[in-house]
Amino acid sequence: QVLLVESGGGLVQAGASLRLSCAASGRTFNGYPVGWFRQGPGKEREFVTALSWSGGRSDYADSVKGRFTISRDNTKTTVYLQMNNLKPEDTAVYYCAARTLYNSIDRQPSAYDYWGQGTQVTVSS
Repeated sequence: QVLLVESGGGLVQAGASLRLSCAASGRTFNGYPVGWFRQGPGKEREFVTALSWSGGRSDYADSVKGRFTISRDNTKTTVYLQMNNLKPEDTAVYYCAARTLYNSIDRQPSAYDYWGQGTQVTVSS
């Protein structure tokens, strides 16, 4: 069992930065790929970014490439999402997820079996 808890969301103006954190407890992230997803109002959950367990491979949605960065700490118990130059269209609930059954990153939400409760990010224009 992996328990994931996100934090760091909030209300910011366009152009600002936020850093989201996802803390793992229980089995931690050790050995698991992790991802960030988001769900805007009236929209389906969409892929934002993912990181391999080793940190050697990452993937980003085109909409966030160059503005968002995923990372994890050395203990592999916390995953971060640094979000720069935020835009109103980034407004969503952001979720972190862990993929424990396979060793590769994936863009599909269904590929991840553990999820956090989400943290709201609102970007005003």
